[in-house]
Amino acid sequence: MTNQFRVFATCDIGPAIEVLRKRGYQVEVYPQPEAPSKRLIIEKVKSGIDGLITTLRDPIDAKVFEAGKNTLKVVAQYAVGFDNIDREDANRYKIPFTNTADVLTEATAEFAFFMLGVLARKMWPAEHLTRENKWGYWHPYLPFLGDEVTGKTIAVIGTGRIGLAMIKKCAGFDMNILCYDPAYQNHEYVKAIQETMDLRHARGIQTEKTWIRYVGLEDALKQADFVSVHVPLLREGESPTPTYHLFNERTLRMMKPSAFLVNDSRGPVVDETSLAKALREKWIAGAALDVFEKEPLPADSALRDPAIEDRCRLYPHFASAARITRLSTDPNKGMAGRCVQGLIDVLEGNYGGDITQMPYVVNKEAFGK
Repeated sequence: MTNQFRVFATCDIGPAIEVLRKRGYQVEVYPQPEAPSKRLIIEKVKSGIDGLITTLRDPIDAKVFEAGKNTLKVVAQYAVGFDNIDREDANRYKIPFTNTADVLTEATAEFAFFMLGVLARKMWPAEHLTRENKWGYWHPYLPFLGDEVTGKTIAVIGTGRIGLAMIKKCAGFDMNILCYDPAYQNHEYVKAIQETMDLRHARGIQTEKTWIRYVGLEDALKQADFVSVHVPLLREGESPTPTYHLFNERTLRMMKPSAFLVNDSRGPVVDETSLAKALREKWIAGAALDVFEKEPLPADSALRDPAIEDRCRLYPHFASAARITRLSTDPNKGMAGRCVQGLIDVLEGNYGGDITQMPYVVNKEAFGK
């Protein structure tokens, strides 16, 4: 197959690049691990490329689309989120963009659960105690105790794909589950989870009865031992149910002093200044974050305060950083595979060339009849 399409990738996404080259594509990959400048992206687009592979760190707006006027045919986003792409500008220039939804669902939910466990069982201070040779004795409750996850109540905030995957994992730990989502409620899934819980109890697999139900945000926050966030970033004016700074001073104060907050959705969903205050003043017991309002996390971030470091876990946006999830060339398993398949669909006119039928295109509304 000889497809003389030109593509520029803003980062190396692994073996999937060779999938394109074997199809005859001319692919240039930005060689540095850091993000290329916007100026460089515009230069590459202006040179006449057909496809652009991007990540969340690349700002893609009217300036980029204007540079590719009449030549740029698709932007393939290597992420499920696309906060960096101006959807209105893409629609105005009639340029489809794709994303990699679904394939990172389980890995992201899994990581949220791991963060929850690290917080609850105080793994970070426990390892420091050991590494710093301060573990001098065994005692039933000194120097500290952690909290069990099994049997506790979790609030899952957002019940889209990743939220539902998180629910499945929590059910396996015999947790009671409070669900909140103002825009999307999957009652059939929740019913199935409850049926599974009941069966596990009836067959003696779990000793205590557990439950799952949808509630309002305030009830979820007030009752939960753990709060796990799985919502998209929606700002005022973008949705009747915005999520920007959903976790702020008011909502953080609703949580139990013994509760923990986990976020691997989008950084700006949490007001970091309020969260740092909540941890300093012990409104909540702890927090773990894999995403931040500004990335990389600034050196002067309030979350770096040494006074809260034992209760605040910080990770470098790598919830999906597992080998298969990130690099598999299979579009049903890996972000890389799904990214290049979305690009191929548009450039090679799959689905009869009907963009509205291409599964990985996000802005289908710009191409409707």
